[in-house]
Amino acid sequence: MTNLDEARALLREFPVVDGHNDLPWALREKAGYDLDRLDIAGHQHGHLHTDIPRLRAGGVGAQYWSVYVPAEQPDPVAATLEQIDCVRQLLDRYQADLAPALTAADMEAARGEGRIASLMGAEGGHSIANSLGTLRGLYALGVRYMTLTHNSNVDWADSATDTPRANGLTAFGREVVREMNRLGMLVDLSHVAPSTMRDALDASTAPVVFSHSSARAVCDHPRNIPDDVLERLPANGGVAMVTFVPKFVLQAAVDWTAEADENMRAHGLHHLDTTAEAMKVHRAFEERTPRPIATVPVIADHLDHMREVAGIDHLGIGGDYDGTAFTPDGLNDVSGYPNLLAELLDRGWSKADLAKLTWQNSVRVLGAAEDVARDLRSKQAPSNATIESLDG
Repeated sequence: MTNLDEARALLREFPVVDGHNDLPWALREKAGYDLDRLDIAGHQHGHLHTDIPRLRAGGVGAQYWSVYVPAEQPDPVAATLEQIDCVRQLLDRYQADLAPALTAADMEAARGEGRIASLMGAEGGHSIANSLGTLRGLYALGVRYMTLTHNSNVDWADSATDTPRANGLTAFGREVVREMNRLGMLVDLSHVAPSTMRDALDASTAPVVFSHSSARAVCDHPRNIPDDVLERLPANGGVAMVTFVPKFVLQAAVDWTAEADENMRAHGLHHLDTTAEAMKVHRAFEERTPRPIATVPVIADHLDHMREVAGIDHLGIGGDYDGTAFTPDGLNDVSGYPNLLAELLDRGWSKADLAKLTWQNSVRVLGAAEDVARDLRSKQAPSNATIESLDG
């Protein structure tokens, strides 16, 4: 039996819990949420990274669907509700394959039924518009983690990719973390500044997650996790879910992206501009300077390092499919997970190690958050704090 055969056999018993997939936003952008135009019951190669045949081929047993909206949205709360509605439409339409899940027990039940447990995560604290009532509303609608920031700061927390303003969490930010603990909503520290990571670990009484982040010691990008934060995960009980985005995991890709962005600015264009003029400039740059390609061993290098620092009980996977334009060779879409497991088997990871990485750690962390919430709810009423009362 080859390592790839062993990997597929293991995934039949302990499938992947993937921490972050942006399919709902891709469906909005590419099809206006029209599930007839992009029917994921069939293979959507060339349009999406994600569809049911490839989820099955990849051994995915649970998926956190990101209900992401850009911070610049005129009404981010309404747009987040539309994203939640999209996930509900997917669950209604593909009931034979996708199972709604709110708890760790739901995840295990779905695995027993051979369906893909479907959870939701909100990407960015802007989705609650500085309102703990809105936070509770998202939880009631099924959201089970919230990333405290996206690419920009929020009023109460600093992002990894913005100019520091709060130097971590403000008093209201700490109250958001405490209310998430009381609800049983996982505190997601992907995208946040290291100061925010440390403040959240100080404030949280429940395990945290990084839904899609890799190791900063392996690739020096601000979206990655510093070693001193990884070292705190055993005491917290949390899980860091490695991501596959090339410009976060491969130093050559980080450097190339910085050069490409500077080239756009030199032409008087924003580095995220996707107009025809901007794409012409970008394609010319890429022809002159080919894009570095990440590979499966690059991701395994991150996992080896994260295992050494945080321990095998604190690792998971969060591919960020349909949220990135480029993916590593061998992890081109959601069917690629067996290739990563085969590489790790080749490096001496045991089947018990891989079962923790794929399934057990991520199910455990949600169950632990539920246990903390059960205790807190018996002691604490919902918080009525406002950002004005704490930070004003």
